[in-house]
Amino acid sequence: MLIGYARVSTSDQNLDMQMDALKQAGCRRTFTDVASGTKAERPGVSAAVAYAREGDTLVVWKLDRFGRSLGHLIEAVRQLQARGVGFRSLHENIDTTTSAGKLIFHVFGALAEFERDLTRERTMAGLASARARGRRGGRRRVLDDKQVGLLRRLSRDPANAPGFICETLGISRATFYRYLGPRSAAASAPPPRPPFTPPAVARKRRTTSRA
Repeated sequence: MLIGYARVSTSDQNLDMQMDALKQAGCRRTFTDVASGTKAERPGVSAAVAYAREGDTLVVWKLDRFGRSLGHLIEAVRQLQARGVGFRSLHENIDTTTSAGKLIFHVFGALAEFERDLTRERTMAGLASARARGRRGGRRRVLDDKQVGLLRRLSRDPANAPGFICETLGISRATFYRYLGPRSAAASAPPPRPPFTPPAVARKRRTTSRA
């Protein structure tokens, strides 16, 4: 089954062109969003992904209608593939259910990894240059606007773990969470441990339940 997804950034824009193309492609069900491409919460795309079943294909008009960034696009398509769901973009003529489409996304993945490595190398070179000029004091480091922007861009890519970002920017976990807020801390925190039950109490509970 072909499942369509269409998105526009504002209510002033029209979905008709995308909807017509998806209908012509054979989509039997289409989900929509009116939201910026950088917005993480998009009910329409979440509903489309949840609706898809093994053997289905999610179809979009253009790649930028689905992914917030190259890294996000690749990760989202990988998650679909893990569930046996294909992905197709009409404008770019990409279909992951074909060998050519799978190859293209392998190339995309390599490019995204190259981009992350390049960003890390540039950042480390900048930090090394700053240290060489003596910009290293005993006070707690405060990020400037440019560094905060880079921190946020890196954190939007699900492939970049907090530890990788902290190492790349040369900051502590405390600084990472101070600039990104408590939601980031909660998202990466390990699950809470169950309460400890002494062995004697546990045995007594099992004996009572059997009786």
